[in-house]
Amino acid sequence: MAELMPPGADWLPALTGKSVRQAGKQFIQDDQARSLPSVSTILNATKPPEARAALAQWRSRLGHDAATKVTTTASRRGSQTHKYLRQFLQGEVVTCPDTVQPYWHSLQAVLADLDTVRLVESPVFHYDLGYAGRVDCVVSYQGTPCLCDWKTADVPKRSSDRLYDHPLQLAAYCGAVNHCYGDRLHLRHALIVVALPDQPAEVFWFGPDQLREYWQQWCDRLAQYDRRYR
Repeated sequence: MAELMPPGADWLPALTGKSVRQAGKQFIQDDQARSLPSVSTILNATKPPEARAALAQWRSRLGHDAATKVTTTASRRGSQTHKYLRQFLQGEVVTCPDTVQPYWHSLQAVLADLDTVRLVESPVFHYDLGYAGRVDCVVSYQGTPCLCDWKTADVPKRSSDRLYDHPLQLAAYCGAVNHCYGDRLHLRHALIVVALPDQPAEVFWFGPDQLREYWQQWCDRLAQYDRRYR
């Protein structure tokens, strides 16, 4: 396999933010010590009852220990893959361990279509609506600026319906990026890439119409959170 060259970059000024926990929930605190609830906190707190029931049934079916092992393994795998993606997008030399290699190979065709990296693993804030997040990256995919989110899985998702709340998360991040950097960039597209072992990654592309729909769903969930917790 030919060596993959890192994409070019046109960096946006990175913001400062750190994760903090308040009342058992995760917040992101900016450099002025202002804390806003994270997108994941808001989505977890407003998860529909049927989604909670499905998760509980899955854990019951596998058993507590087995379910915990599956989620821990998936989290560790995702964190490791993100680490090497960050290095690649920042122009560093990447040497993946054997555990990550199948997922890294899965991503090669997608990585070859990236250019103009603008943000990598950066906090973003939407002060008007009162939330924050940490984006995987803002980049151009096949020439179109977009927000990109990386996932790993053992089996294909096959449908965006099986991405659960991730498209809402993407829409929320796009809104925060546009709030922070609207004078330089306005995102209207987003991408979820699911790395799979020993096969090409799945690519889920979201255009303006889809993002508007997910943005409305996100705003509804944000309003639920505000009614309950603020």
